[in-house]
Amino acid sequence: MTQLAHHLAGLGLPVTVAVADVPSTGNSAETIARLAASYPSISFHLLPPATTRSAVAADPDADPFIALIADIRATNAALLAFLSSIGPVKALVADFFCAYGFDAAAELGVPAYLFFASGASVLAAYLHIPMMRTDASFGDMGHNLLQFPGVHPIPASDLPEVLLDRDNNQYKTFLGLLEQLPRANGILSNTFDWLEPSAVKAIKDGTVRPGESVPPFFSVGPLVGEERESNAKQECLRWLDSQPARSVVFLCFGSASSVPAEQLNEIAVGLERSGHAFLWAVRAPVAPGADSTKRFEGRDDAAVEALLPEGFLDRTRGRGMVVSSWAPQVEVLRHPATGAFVTHCGWNSTLEAVAAGVPMVCWPMYAEQRMNKVFVVEEMKLGVAMNGYDNGTVKAEEVEAKVRLLMESEQGKEIRERTRLAKQMAADALESGGSSTAAVVDFLNSLNISIHH
Repeated sequence: MTQLAHHLAGLGLPVTVAVADVPSTGNSAETIARLAASYPSISFHLLPPATTRSAVAADPDADPFIALIADIRATNAALLAFLSSIGPVKALVADFFCAYGFDAAAELGVPAYLFFASGASVLAAYLHIPMMRTDASFGDMGHNLLQFPGVHPIPASDLPEVLLDRDNNQYKTFLGLLEQLPRANGILSNTFDWLEPSAVKAIKDGTVRPGESVPPFFSVGPLVGEERESNAKQECLRWLDSQPARSVVFLCFGSASSVPAEQLNEIAVGLERSGHAFLWAVRAPVAPGADSTKRFEGRDDAAVEALLPEGFLDRTRGRGMVVSSWAPQVEVLRHPATGAFVTHCGWNSTLEAVAAGVPMVCWPMYAEQRMNKVFVVEEMKLGVAMNGYDNGTVKAEEVEAKVRLLMESEQGKEIRERTRLAKQMAADALESGGSSTAAVVDFLNSLNISIHH
């Protein structure tokens, strides 16, 4: 959302990002302070939490996802007051999880748009799901393929966990968000037309909701962040400077994922056997119920070393580097030494790899990441899937095999060539006259805002 705001502010528009301060998202004030320091062209405002929480959210045993959506929805009164206080507002652009903010916009007569931070294929599926007439739960369909208009067939088991059980309150809460999508005056998505042509066409043609209207759609990506954490060059980037071009496998599973100690061991053995250079951002396993959303906080080399096979760091010294703190992912992916990316398939990470032209080994963890894996591997042809995560543990042999496949094989060469093309197409989309630049202009035209380059 901040990247979108930064892009619009760069066009000379006054932009404010309002953030709901809800109990389950950590210290929002700290987050806003950090963002405000990095993005002086954007105004930030913290919406205070509701004075009284709903019964479902206040229940200490409440499902965290259900409580989160209830708490965000309860900040609508604060959103309404804030919008009323800042004078004429041209548009409200709500995040997917804040879609009930459309109610506040409607009360003020403000056009309401939705920013979908994931891609068009996931959005197309989400637009269609409320129209599906079936009493069966997706979770009962196993690996049977689901056919959504404009979307590559998806095994039912690869849908987000919240959608698998129709009788679960999580499902009902998520469905409530999906039902807000058609209310938008338009939907902006962090993708570009070349990357997902079938899904983009299905949304624009309205085939995702037969017989119903679909909001205008704007592909405005790839919105890929610039690293703003530190001015000093990270140790891992200096290490990459000493490595040959496209020789290093980068492994990172995002800021909210961790894998069990047993799995870390299998990854280490597989990397060692592969013989390839690697940069591995290791996050210590998170205990059940702990806050897994916090980023790496400081280095803990000793703790990480204890999780890896004895002597692993010594045996791989020189050709491998393990980072036990935060790694500057965008810069690592853009570095000429990086040749492959083992990723959890979060959409931000996926787009960062696409924009950098780096092929992916897809190892999804949660949310819509399994869907992204299908699209990256089967449709975009920009990576391969790591097998075994559904069975509890990915074995060292599989890690070694997939690293070798991307780095050594003819298939890997074809994927690398395809990713180089994707990188060029991503850049072209953002150029003057490119598809995403034109989409931003169309979005602003829908608000009767004209810009001068």
